[in-house]
Amino acid sequence: MSVASSYAAVPVHRAEEGVSSLDMASLMLCAYELGDWINASAEVADYLYWKQQVWEDQEAAERQKHFLKVRETFEECQRFGRFHPDYHAAKDAMKEAQDRLNELESVRRYKEAEQIIDEMLHEVSEMIARSVSDTIKVPGNEKSAGGCGSGGACGCGSGGCG
Repeated sequence: MSVASSYAAVPVHRAEEGVSSLDMASLMLCAYELGDWINASAEVADYLYWKQQVWEDQEAAERQKHFLKVRETFEECQRFGRFHPDYHAAKDAMKEAQDRLNELESVRRYKEAEQIIDEMLHEVSEMIARSVSDTIKVPGNEKSAGGCGSGGACGCGSGGCG
């Protein structure tokens, strides 16, 4: 069955007041079918392969454990912001630990595969939204769109953003 005919098969029922509602069971079946198609993709197979490689990589496990320890220290300093006496040293140590973790091929390839899946899922979400309306708002997929430290106003309430 083609994609178009799958979606056309979702019946729409008219409520008494003239407002339409979808048959949620049919819609869920279509969503699960779409999920199955995505899970059967080469991109997901690549992602799962590299995820397993990271899981089996002892060096990656050791570096990740070190990174988590360093990140915890940084988060303690971050509670007080850049005025904490160890803030910059903790931030630099975390960046170094992250870089060491990313040096490993298994970790690097896993993150690349994860990014590809993320982009694919965002494109699917965008296609679904655009099939409803060209003007519907679709959340962005940019990692640095707003938020603390990006130059935008993230709305966290700290008063230090933007």
